[in-house]
Amino acid sequence: MLRIAGLQAGYGAQAVLFDVTLDVGRGEVVSLLGRNGMGKTTTVRALMGLLPARGGTIVLDGAPITGLPPHRIARLGLGLVPEGRQIFPTLTVEENLIATAFVRQEPATWTLDAVYALFPALAARRRHSGAQLSGGEQQMLAIGRALMTHPRLLVLDEATEGLAPMIRTAIWSVLARLKAEGLSILVIDKNLDALLRLADRHVIIEKGRTVWRGDSATLAAAPEVSDRYLHL
Repeated sequence: MLRIAGLQAGYGAQAVLFDVTLDVGRGEVVSLLGRNGMGKTTTVRALMGLLPARGGTIVLDGAPITGLPPHRIARLGLGLVPEGRQIFPTLTVEENLIATAFVRQEPATWTLDAVYALFPALAARRRHSGAQLSGGEQQMLAIGRALMTHPRLLVLDEATEGLAPMIRTAIWSVLARLKAEGLSILVIDKNLDALLRLADRHVIIEKGRTVWRGDSATLAAAPEVSDRYLHL
């Protein structure tokens, strides 16, 4: 579904990514791991076209997307749940969901009713503005908004950061359900235990380079990898 090879990117004169390589198969969940400041969010920004790639290639379902503008990348099937949620605070829950909705094919899989069934809390708050929601509800809304674009690949940057334990558990359950339904997912999060249960494979980056790739069993059996690349 997704193949990133030798990705390079940065901000102004500052290079951040030097050689990021990863892939996500159809129906697969892959985590992108690394300590703060190692280039995870920059990778997502380059993937989504929000930051120009300076080198390397990005291919989505066989089609090169390197250099395309963000709106075209989104329409090709990449759905983003950004770090910090970035919902529209003055729009209602329902307006947030409708604002960026895009039906790729009929019948539509993700409708308002489908999102409300996935997140009943949003149904109860559908007429409330984004600014009136709790952090957990805002994250649910950000996921629901991304699903309303009918993504072929869902990208989550810091999926559960700053959320209460009960909400984190609910988010992981939703992601497991989406995986069971066959949605490809690329996820960034600091909860390694949850990621080991959810993800099929893991990619670790260090100072803008891919330094390790492997499955959950291999990563769980190699604490020295976590100690070297993930722990402060």
